[in-house]
Amino acid sequence: MDALTSTAVASRGRPRHWRLAAFARDRAAVLSAALLLVVVVACIAAPLITSVGPYAADDSLRYASPLTSGYLLGTDQQGRDELARLLWGGRVSLAVGVVPTLCASAIGLALGMAAGLARGLLDGIIMRTLDVLFAFPIVLFAIALAGAMTPGINTEIISITIVLIPYIGRLARTAAMEVAAMPYIEAARAAGGSPLEIARRYVFPNVLSPVLVYATTLMGLMIVVGSGLSFLGLGVQPPTADWGAMVADGRIVLNIAPHVTLIPGIAILAVSLAFNFLGDGLRDALDPRTGRRSRAA
Repeated sequence: MDALTSTAVASRGRPRHWRLAAFARDRAAVLSAALLLVVVVACIAAPLITSVGPYAADDSLRYASPLTSGYLLGTDQQGRDELARLLWGGRVSLAVGVVPTLCASAIGLALGMAAGLARGLLDGIIMRTLDVLFAFPIVLFAIALAGAMTPGINTEIISITIVLIPYIGRLARTAAMEVAAMPYIEAARAAGGSPLEIARRYVFPNVLSPVLVYATTLMGLMIVVGSGLSFLGLGVQPPTADWGAMVADGRIVLNIAPHVTLIPGIAILAVSLAFNFLGDGLRDALDPRTGRRSRAA
């Protein structure tokens, strides 16, 4: 076994099956993962679950209450099936929460690693640029960006991606600097490893774990932010189904048909909490020391 290979073994940490067992012991994380799986599958299979589309309206069935024959979750003020709109709208809301978070994670991870490993002038340029974006509150910044563009799902994805980059970039830089100071990195350099090889084989896997945990938690928060943009009319536009837009539509008839607002509101809350619990479970599984500290507290 050469020096680089032994360094990789030293940096690998706990075996994979141990991490899976640690995750499985977290009931909240497992239930959250199961809930998210059910939601994703249901949204994908929306055409098979509902007999009508999200835009089919019937004025004779306006404000139908949940459990009405043929309408499990009732109808809205235009007689549209709430279940169909919830499932089709879930596609949009999940995309707005997941896609920009993944895009921002990739960009932030690259910028953070470059800043943390290169240091010097490149570190200063990257971090001062991110500091400018970091200075704005995340929600207000997203609203400002979305308001400057044409409303739509692409606007939501772009604006949320931009506001998340500095947060993930800072985390990735801190993690990269911590890993770069480890003895096995010095050993890899002494063994003749190139900077690119060291970054790819040793730094990247160790930086990816905290970024993955943080990104999972952010997905739930970004579903709330995206729903808020749609609620304000800066996201998807009618008649496209979206959980935030459904809450906005239902607030007008809250006293008459509260289910029109409550159902998508509960969906937003449940999915957001599920992403948070899932992130906590991944954190404890990937970093057992964090899990022990949280349990001891």
